[in-house]
Amino acid sequence: MGKKISKDHTPHNLLPITQNLTKAISEWQDWLRHVRRGSEHTIISYTTDISHFCTFLSEHGGGRVNLQDLGKLEAKDIRAWLASRMHAFEASSTARALSTIKSFYRYLEKQGTLKNSAIFHIRGPKLKKALPKALAVEQAEQALETIGTQHDEEWVNKRDLALLVLIYGCGLRISEALSLTYKDIPQGDSLTITGKGNKQRAVPVLPMVKDAIADYVSACPYPFTAASPLFIGKRGMQLDPAIFQLQLRKLRAALNLPESTTPHAFRHSFATHLLSAGGDLRSIQELLGHASLSTTQRYTHVDKTRLMEAYKNAHPRA
Repeated sequence: MGKKISKDHTPHNLLPITQNLTKAISEWQDWLRHVRRGSEHTIISYTTDISHFCTFLSEHGGGRVNLQDLGKLEAKDIRAWLASRMHAFEASSTARALSTIKSFYRYLEKQGTLKNSAIFHIRGPKLKKALPKALAVEQAEQALETIGTQHDEEWVNKRDLALLVLIYGCGLRISEALSLTYKDIPQGDSLTITGKGNKQRAVPVLPMVKDAIADYVSACPYPFTAASPLFIGKRGMQLDPAIFQLQLRKLRAALNLPESTTPHAFRHSFATHLLSAGGDLRSIQELLGHASLSTTQRYTHVDKTRLMEAYKNAHPRA
């Protein structure tokens, strides 16, 4: 650091930072919450990243960190922070943390509080691009046949089946499926989904999806209003995703499915199976709600991998 971090004994509840930086972080959190409409989960993650950054700077410089210190940071200071995370954090976590710090600096610059271009010249760690883990068609079918047999209460079995059929049949994220309300039940052949960034997309709905939802709704003992969550827990409240994830873990154990069999794996399976059946990338991109085609292109690698495995297993000269 060009200059040693100033020592200021202004009291603060948690972090080794001064009041002016505490105020700036608090205002940034309010901006994320009310202007950017960030979720509480996102804000908690960002706060964790900024806390680690400030704690490191305090230890690195030997005192409380103030707002002006952030303006004096050099590239070597930021690289030292990244290096300190190397063995304690996954590369993906560090890449996200760097993105968080850059976001905070951009906010401070827009507010006219300070400007420091050093942070924007720093590149995060290289990430391994993990390929989506899809189930085989037979495994997906086996899961659909079994998911509705795990509870004593029949309406809960029908709920779990409807939810899994919806995720796999429409390629939804679990958060998208659980955010649906009773009024969202598809009346026609499509369903409007609000995805990441509040972007809406229309997805086609197969008859088996509509039938499974209708079967669950008719069996559910709780009354629905237009604004009621579509998927309800045993106590009549919106279904907690952790409850459904637990059911999938039980299903995974019962059917000896891969460890990667999560709700998101069925979304991946939706895309991979469509591609294998001749679906084009642009259409699949629209169905999944991907902002970039490059995200969807990962599924071509999955499909090629499966083709090569089949070739090696079946070709007499392989």
